[in-house]
Amino acid sequence: MDSLTQIALGSAVAVATLGRRTAVWKAAVWGAVAGTLPDLDAFIDHGDDMLNMVLHRAESHALFYLTLFAPLLAWLVSRLHGEKALFRRWTLALWLVLITHPLLDAMTVYGTQLLLPFTNHPYGVGSVFIIDLAYTLPLIVGTVAALRMKDLAHGLRWNAAGLVLSTAYLAWGVGAQWQVERIARASLQQAGIEAEGLLVTPTPFNTVLWRLVATTPTQYHEGFYSFMDATPTVRWTAHPRGAELMAQHGQAEPVARLAAFTHGFYRLATAADGQLRITDLRMGQEPDYTFNFDLGPLAAVGSVPARHMSQRPDVGAALSQLWTRLKGQPASSPR
Repeated sequence: MDSLTQIALGSAVAVATLGRRTAVWKAAVWGAVAGTLPDLDAFIDHGDDMLNMVLHRAESHALFYLTLFAPLLAWLVSRLHGEKALFRRWTLALWLVLITHPLLDAMTVYGTQLLLPFTNHPYGVGSVFIIDLAYTLPLIVGTVAALRMKDLAHGLRWNAAGLVLSTAYLAWGVGAQWQVERIARASLQQAGIEAEGLLVTPTPFNTVLWRLVATTPTQYHEGFYSFMDATPTVRWTAHPRGAELMAQHGQAEPVARLAAFTHGFYRLATAADGQLRITDLRMGQEPDYTFNFDLGPLAAVGSVPARHMSQRPDVGAALSQLWTRLKGQPASSPR
């Protein structure tokens, strides 16, 4: 999730766990700090843009390592504030803050390596977008109430209510995803598409309009479904995946790496200059995707660092189109 959301979640969890035992501002501040720490791995440069992507949310997001780190951070905080007697409570609070960060990240589609060092499998439920105010606002309101209200008990109840509402929203997202997946599979069967993989993930900032990607050995099919649609059907648009390029270069290290990280939701294509391009199909929509990488000349794939190729859509037009589609109305054709 975005940094603001992780700060808000960290503060809310710390305030709820520490309660009356320490000043609310101390809990909120250290909750925000601990909620931010796992994402500092984004500043590590691995010398390859694709490695920077797949190694984000790795060791710093592993539950095992965060569990080991929590007592060390709690020891520092409890002594800094002269609260040695609260060491165990600070440990619990900061441990909860640290582990809820990657657990929340795992609800997005990106891929979080929760179980390192035992497995580097990237977990991604994909039931919430990386920025969603419906999740974040209750946390912010609850924490601010706890900080500002003179009646501490009342403020703590507001904070607890914010956590309950935000968690309920996550539960709604999982349920909505399951319902949309059911509709998508029925539509695929009706369209005669035998999909190997199916991705169901919300479009930006909401859980009403969902983007669907179904893969076959040679194509990927993109569709959208809104809970405002008049009928439970999906219109699919087919695009080539680059099957011949996959057969030729699928075993090359960078291709195999992104294929594993995306659970097979990727495509290969050659650019006008003859360079091989690989695209993560999970984040973005036709024709604009967040993660495109230049892998170099076809004859040198794997021997040169992957370069991230910026692809910025017209944000205003894209949001307008999504809003139209969210309301159950047909959107204009892809650019």
